[in-house]
Amino acid sequence: MRGPEEADIPKKENSFYKTVAPIEIAGGSLRHFFIYIGSLARFSGNFFGNLTSRPIEWAEIRYQCEQIGVSSMPIAAITLLFVGFVFAFQFGISLRTMGAVPYIGNVVSLAILRELGPVFTALVVGGRVGAGMAAELGSMRVAEQIDAMRALGANPYKKLLVPRLLAGTFMIPIVSLFASFIGIFGAMLVAWLEFNLSPVAFYKSAIRTISFADFWSGFFKPFFFGFGIALIGCYHGFHCEFGTAGVGKTTTKAVVNISLMIILVDFMLTRIFSLFW
Repeated sequence: MRGPEEADIPKKENSFYKTVAPIEIAGGSLRHFFIYIGSLARFSGNFFGNLTSRPIEWAEIRYQCEQIGVSSMPIAAITLLFVGFVFAFQFGISLRTMGAVPYIGNVVSLAILRELGPVFTALVVGGRVGAGMAAELGSMRVAEQIDAMRALGANPYKKLLVPRLLAGTFMIPIVSLFASFIGIFGAMLVAWLEFNLSPVAFYKSAIRTISFADFWSGFFKPFFFGFGIALIGCYHGFHCEFGTAGVGKTTTKAVVNISLMIILVDFMLTRIFSLFW
């Protein structure tokens, strides 16, 4: 028979592992996060290392600008249009109780231009573009087309990575600006039809409120969003696991990480901008 001290040993060990396990899981997650950030930073070095190499792939850059920019404008415009509808309606109900309906233009236009426009555009376009890049490049990796390019002496980073990152960095700000104005237009319609606030009054209140710093903040953030979206999408495509299931997994990881990146970068940039403006 075991003594009372021996009988308590398993209970003590179980309590010890219950205490240590959450710490171990948190430490492992934090370690994987920093490894992932380091891998992205090293992968971005391939972009900057091949950015100025000749010849420049103008045809591929134009194609990616069309896919990322022009093709994404309809979904971004529709999304921001309904965002404008919803926010104007919600703010209008609250402001009407205080007799401040004329301030709908001030509040909604400022919110859309500074935060809602860039973030919603990046989330919608990022899911579309990032998933497409990850799936396309992942399929090329599974089919060994990227390895074939290396075997033939071509640089896959120059032909596949550089055009996508350039197009993403410069096209998403344009799409975001276009979609933001569509969202403000949608808010103006709701303010006119639901709260009898004339478009002229809405426009004047918005112009009085929005400053150059607000405009620059909303236009500057999407450059970082676009670069991060293209970088993460291409990274997961280049590091896709072999097999048909690998393409699906890498696409899912790309979309999830892009969404988290947008929220994190938006908070960091907002905090930085608050120090200067």
